[in-house]
Amino acid sequence: MTTKASPAQITIGGELRVNRIGYGAMKLTGDQVWGPYPDHDRALRVLRGVVDAGINLIDTADVYGPHANELLIKEALHPYPEGLVIATKGGFVRGGFDYSTLDAVGNPNYLRQSAHMSARRLGVDVIDLYYLHSGRAVDAPFEDQVGVLAELRQAGLIRHVGLSNVTLEQLRAAQSIVPVAAVTALYNVTARVGEDLRAAAEADGIVFCPWHPVTTTDGPLAARAAEVLPPIAAAHGASVRQIALAWQLQGSPQALPIPGTTSLAHLHENLMAQSIVLTAQEMRAIDDIGVPAGADQAATS
Repeated sequence: MTTKASPAQITIGGELRVNRIGYGAMKLTGDQVWGPYPDHDRALRVLRGVVDAGINLIDTADVYGPHANELLIKEALHPYPEGLVIATKGGFVRGGFDYSTLDAVGNPNYLRQSAHMSARRLGVDVIDLYYLHSGRAVDAPFEDQVGVLAELRQAGLIRHVGLSNVTLEQLRAAQSIVPVAAVTALYNVTARVGEDLRAAAEADGIVFCPWHPVTTTDGPLAARAAEVLPPIAAAHGASVRQIALAWQLQGSPQALPIPGTTSLAHLHENLMAQSIVLTAQEMRAIDDIGVPAGADQAATS
């Protein structure tokens, strides 16, 4: 039995129609996401290649660099082609090269400034999709942080509001304040952290953007993935990375993976995953990688 091919496009917030695979630009920064990407010309070629390949959603954040990633996108692509959606985020800060200095800030005035400065760096009057980058900030109530984004949406600076790194409870709280168009979370073959958000997004018609969508080499499920994925990849004449992406696309109609790469060859390989149609048996086998050992037996005992 073979499942149906994934739809070619998805709609964000009921109006922004984009292709099912986006591009995560975080890798186009320096080591540990600090500073500019060391090969500036290559970074420009990659971003222009992203658009030339038909990708029309690029995901970034003010903390990537910080700021360098947004400025790079503007340099490479502004004035932006019609239909290109740029999503960015605010609410994280870095205190230096050491990634351990990353921290979440929810101060409403800081978030307002962050959104305005992202728009300036990107060279836009309206940010198509703006995420609160984390639900972890404790310097302001979560509802107040979401309220700032709601105000900016009402004022016209933000077209659609998204949430990143939040809990299911925080998603529900945010939905009572403002329409949420998209959520991002860690979700892939070997890390199912965002499972509940993925299910909620599908139920509510929210776009779900898994980050690190094709990671299969770390985490507690890596050994199981190493057994399951290669035979499926061989059967389709594909790479394990492509199978991981095809599983994301077929697993939910609301999924919009945003794999990042600094290689145009890998970029085109990612896009080819859209043509892979996994069988129902293959989908179940990959789904079951995330099922705790013994869970099936426990359910029937």
